[in-house]
Amino acid sequence: MILASSTVIIIIAAVGVVLLFAIVAVYNGLVKMRNKVRNAWSQIDVQLKRRFDMIPNLVETVKGYAKHESGIFEEFAKARNMYSQAAQQNNVEGMAKANDALGGTLSRLLAVREAYPELKANTHFQALMGDLKDTEDKIAYSRQFYNDIVHKFNDFREVFPRVIFAKMFGFKSAAFFEVMQEERQNVKVSF
Repeated sequence: MILASSTVIIIIAAVGVVLLFAIVAVYNGLVKMRNKVRNAWSQIDVQLKRRFDMIPNLVETVKGYAKHESGIFEEFAKARNMYSQAAQQNNVEGMAKANDALGGTLSRLLAVREAYPELKANTHFQALMGDLKDTEDKIAYSRQFYNDIVHKFNDFREVFPRVIFAKMFGFKSAAFFEVMQEERQNVKVSF
């Protein structure tokens, strides 16, 4: 009888230890995936900050050619402030909206470039535009990578039984860096 009750206690203890290790493994997996999401977002953030820092140089170059285009400069400042506020709150959706607002400003800046052929020939402006294109490519890649990591994290945390532990430990779904409705519109080209 004593042997049987000791065996039951050992089995219960073994099951408890296995269960404890499983919970620790799930928790650690959730932490690792969440950290990958944060790292991927920081890569986007670096490129967005680079772009926001680069644009004042473009704006200064354009100012000499297009003094009447002050609206572009105001829109840029507004987009930059939107981004700064959203970044302080780690608000991915707000940062995406600021990114879209900046995209509109860049479109207007490119239209100014077309209106002033001497600006297009300016080597400083050309170099800045090359850097900007490189940054835009890095943003696109970082954005795709971030969304892939978010997808993996959300799948990882939402699969049974992890979803139970994710809720218990407070792991929330990560937000995708989505294209805003304005960016989905086709570009209208006319000749």
